[in-house]
Amino acid sequence: MKHLLMVVFLLTCTLARGQDEHIVTGRVTDADTGEGLPGATVVVKGTSLGTITDIDGQYKLELPTGWESITVSFVGFVSQEVSVLGKSTVDVVMLTDISALEEVVVVGYGTVKKSDATGSVAVVSSEDFNKGAVNSVQELMIGKTAGVSITPISGAPGNTSTIRIRGGSSMSASNDPLIVVDGVPLDNSPIGGSPNILAALNPNDIERFTILKDASATAIYGSRAANGVIIITTKRGDRNLKLTYNVTTSLYTTPKKVEVYSGEEFRTLINEVYAGNSAVTSLLGDADTDWQGEIYKNAIGQDHNLSLSGTLKSIPYRVSLGYNNTDGVLKTYNFERTTLSVGVDPTFLNDQLKVKVNLKGMNNNNNFSDQGAIRNAVVYDPTREVFNGNTRWRGYTTWTTGGIDGSPINLAPANPVAQLALTDNTSNSKRSIGNVQFDYQLHFLEGLNANLNLGYDISQTKGHNNVKDSTQWVYIPTVAGGRTSPYFNERQNQLLDFYLNYHKALGDNNLDVLAGYSWSHFWRASEDSTSNASGTESTQRNDFQSEYYLLSFFGRVNYSIAQKYLFTLTLRNDATSRFSQETRWGLFPAAAFAWNVGNEAFLRKSNTLSDLKLRLGYGITGQQDLNNGNDYPYVAKYTISDHAARYAFGNQFYNTLRPDGYDADIRWETTATANAGIDFGFVGNRITGSLDFYLKETRDLLSIVDVPVGTNFSATVLTNVGSMENRGVELNLNAKIIATGQVNWEVAYNVYYNRNEITKLNLNDDPDYIVPTGSVGGTTSGTIQAQRVGYPVNSFYTYQQLYDQDLNPVEDAFADRNDDGIINSSDLYSYQKPAADILMGINSWLNVGNWDFSFVGRLSLGNYVYNNVASNSTYQSLYSSMQYLSNASKLAEKTQFKNALNTRFSDYYIENASFFRMDNINLAYNLDDLFGNKLNLKVSGGVQNAFVITKYSGLDPEISGGLDNNFFPRTRVFLLGLNCEF
Repeated sequence: MKHLLMVVFLLTCTLARGQDEHIVTGRVTDADTGEGLPGATVVVKGTSLGTITDIDGQYKLELPTGWESITVSFVGFVSQEVSVLGKSTVDVVMLTDISALEEVVVVGYGTVKKSDATGSVAVVSSEDFNKGAVNSVQELMIGKTAGVSITPISGAPGNTSTIRIRGGSSMSASNDPLIVVDGVPLDNSPIGGSPNILAALNPNDIERFTILKDASATAIYGSRAANGVIIITTKRGDRNLKLTYNVTTSLYTTPKKVEVYSGEEFRTLINEVYAGNSAVTSLLGDADTDWQGEIYKNAIGQDHNLSLSGTLKSIPYRVSLGYNNTDGVLKTYNFERTTLSVGVDPTFLNDQLKVKVNLKGMNNNNNFSDQGAIRNAVVYDPTREVFNGNTRWRGYTTWTTGGIDGSPINLAPANPVAQLALTDNTSNSKRSIGNVQFDYQLHFLEGLNANLNLGYDISQTKGHNNVKDSTQWVYIPTVAGGRTSPYFNERQNQLLDFYLNYHKALGDNNLDVLAGYSWSHFWRASEDSTSNASGTESTQRNDFQSEYYLLSFFGRVNYSIAQKYLFTLTLRNDATSRFSQETRWGLFPAAAFAWNVGNEAFLRKSNTLSDLKLRLGYGITGQQDLNNGNDYPYVAKYTISDHAARYAFGNQFYNTLRPDGYDADIRWETTATANAGIDFGFVGNRITGSLDFYLKETRDLLSIVDVPVGTNFSATVLTNVGSMENRGVELNLNAKIIATGQVNWEVAYNVYYNRNEITKLNLNDDPDYIVPTGSVGGTTSGTIQAQRVGYPVNSFYTYQQLYDQDLNPVEDAFADRNDDGIINSSDLYSYQKPAADILMGINSWLNVGNWDFSFVGRLSLGNYVYNNVASNSTYQSLYSSMQYLSNASKLAEKTQFKNALNTRFSDYYIENASFFRMDNINLAYNLDDLFGNKLNLKVSGGVQNAFVITKYSGLDPEISGGLDNNFFPRTRVFLLGLNCEF
């Protein structure tokens, strides 16, 4: 190891020579141990001239005439500036950087020194964030740490992402992690008209993400932490007055489109497939329209951020204003957001009372377009023009019978250009998140603090999804009558946390005790209605209100012995109003132990192994987030019928009351997690990392299952049945490869393996029992996924395709897997799954002088996707007996299926979608200390989604849920940025 380090140091050494040089030699040592420090950086102050100490801490440096000071630095030690005037030998003793050792991480209801953390905790700070045009907070940490999978659900600006920490733990309940913003836990369910629950946060305001992964770290949040916890900390003010402005301008492009037949190719194909059938060939037109080209465009986005921070009369503050306006590549799509954030941190009573005030506000305007145009641009007949001169359908080409002004074929594809032009699908969302935290140091007992946290999260959304009349694709409530569909959503969530925290030093040992109470209230209301454009016909108006409460008592004990042996015990007792009085309380314990081996005497003098900590943890967390909008699943309820299902008594019609299925004994879903981990550092922590092994077992799964006829009021019911398991391993590595002052190169790598398996699914342990899921597009019925014991969640459930001697798929020919001589649903089998086996992330940052270059890439292995675009592209789908034509993906040429009775359910369309994606490439130039140290400038440029390497035949291999059915394409973004700091 020493020889390898020596080679690296020599290769990265910079040595300057001149005619009149002052040669200085010496040794750099650790003040605590007296040992030499290999790899310490020695630089002539104010220049890029320098060297690195050898394996024994020795150095030799030649200084040009007139330069008489050197700067010595080493990771984990305080940098020193030393005069060498008139000296030829200069030894430097380095002091440990206490601030680095005392680095703290935010955990539930407090902080802990990083060296004292016993759970599996990852921190992604602002220095590590993904650079560039970031509209959604989630995008900042994509690919940054092992065990966290973040998949944007589409390429629409401002849209949300699917976040999974160590795989999903549930089937019918939520799999989303709990997100806590400056002490305020958020409700995970999205709001109509604002699909991203984090849209209220300006990415520029975020200081760090702290990710709690294992139960020993998350159990303090009990019932809401089964899927992990992400704690978001925003930036605060400090003593230095700082004014910052940054702007990013972005160009969004569509890197790839579905390859379909051109107008000429489509005419040739129809004439070949339907030769002699004039009823079909007569439907062809003379145009050559690129419908995808008609609906997509290059889009422009701009993001402005202005912040002011400092201290006013000894009160730290930070105020920021952000504005983002980004068009989507789908025409008419737009995302506009204005944010305001205020943070104030006053202290009172001689600093015995510390107060933190957080206020965040957002005003968000969205134009969602009609995203159904994406599918219709793929399938609309390319031999038809955009306009055909009709008078009934606003001039837009429309599939009709009886001439261009005839009756509409309602089930035919809609003209995608008309869909975008004639749809008004907009919303306005207003949201505010805020809290006040009081931390009071009690007089009567030193080390005892009382903490009170009062928070809120309120939002209001108004919107509509209207369509003008004389449009073929809207036929409810009246044919071609258009649509007026307003909606309104409101949420009011309140929080009260109170806890006592006692800290006591007992010689070399430390005791930290926490005990508290938490109360949360969640209220929501919504209303919507639908009528035709003229308002003469309407469906029933829907009004909805609901609420639920969470009540909790929690406690935690941390005890450390000589900073070597660390113990943590956590207990939380939660109650939810979503369950009955008999089942609503749940107890969630956790315990963890860590051994700081690096603090043992036998490792303190090691020049190679600079840090080592072993961790063990076990705990239980809960789940009550049902993910279906039902806050009363244990209560017998009745549903009022709509106007189309009323009962007649004479000439009077009455709405009916229909009993709903329910489970009076529904209870907590619980997840037990065991974790074993190692934190390590080498060569003065120039190389650091962690390795974790975990096992998560979820019991009493909240699942929607079939029930025997006559035992309930519905065929299925949400109840507790079944179990699931996730097991895996995570590795994080960080390396400071070069650190010479003028040249710095840091590389981070993470890899994550997870295996998911359903271990129980129903009460009688039937191994053949399945729960269908994953609807197939292009058909009114049928699913392509199923939950089944022994397989991962959402595994594909398909027929096994048979092939000819040339390995071409044979139409509707499938394996008879049960050997009964009949091909039917009994021959379906579980095959592959959407979740990746292995996820990797690679991050690199290189600094040379004033230049910064960085990139972020990700590798996904073993993720499979059902290519629904390909399965809908057959020769059979080209013509409908309702007398219209449909285009198709050119993948139809590979199969040439003409009947396609069950081909949609073939495993032929389950494709390996493993990929490598270069998420971000960024180059920046720094201009510091301008105008007398009054201004720092950074100019940057970059590209996002630079390239993707994959064998997947569809548009994009990264599909949340694994069902590829014409989703909003991910964009390639070219950007320029300017950051000004005064």
